[in-house]
Amino acid sequence: MGVARLLAKAWFVFCLFAGAYELQRALSAGDSVGQAAGPIAVCVLLFGAMGLLFAAGFGVSASPLGPSMFGQLKPANFLPGFNEIVFLAFAAATFFAQTAYLPTHVSGGVLGTLQDVVYFFVPGQRALDDRLSVCMLDGGRTVASALSWILATIFLGSALSRVRLAAAIARLERAAHPEPLGPNILTFLLGLIAVALIQLFYIGWVFSLLPCDMLIDLTGELAIGLGPLALAYLIAAAITDLLSLGPQA
Repeated sequence: MGVARLLAKAWFVFCLFAGAYELQRALSAGDSVGQAAGPIAVCVLLFGAMGLLFAAGFGVSASPLGPSMFGQLKPANFLPGFNEIVFLAFAAATFFAQTAYLPTHVSGGVLGTLQDVVYFFVPGQRALDDRLSVCMLDGGRTVASALSWILATIFLGSALSRVRLAAAIARLERAAHPEPLGPNILTFLLGLIAVALIQLFYIGWVFSLLPCDMLIDLTGELAIGLGPLALAYLIAAAITDLLSLGPQA
């Protein structure tokens, strides 16, 4: 996967869900949809355009300018693939559960079992639970994190089941459009970032670093809801690029 495309996808998802979380927080505070939606939409559009222009400029800088470059742009290039559709669906499910369902259904039954399973296998879940206990917070945050980890595991398994096909496609795309950083450096960077995110989210460093007031702010909501899914997506992308380096891809 190209750097420009990965940057554009990451920035688009961040802006979209940051705006959704902020809108939900404004509505929960008593603002009307008309009062809250306008300023938030402007911010999302401005920040989204800024990031997408940066990613597009990075991609254009490595491509020869001219009609041929723009002729390669087709509507299909802007459509999400299967992995992206699954990612967005899982992220939307986590957002709905985190903001609409779990605050009033925080324990017991299947939800309690789900939380216990993730608590056993994911150190980051235990770190979040300990941090929330220190901050005297909950409101369904631990169950939302458990749900996000379950969906992230399903997403990663689904993506890895088709990883060789994805690696072959990436190899063909790289042959037609060489990466400015080179395939080896790109794969190394993706692996390095994936290791850093594993430490932050799976091990749970991010929750020990966040102060209590940020856990209930936009930063905490994004870390709990999107963090595990973003980690799973990046791991799949790193493995895809690693396999695409081999001639058998």
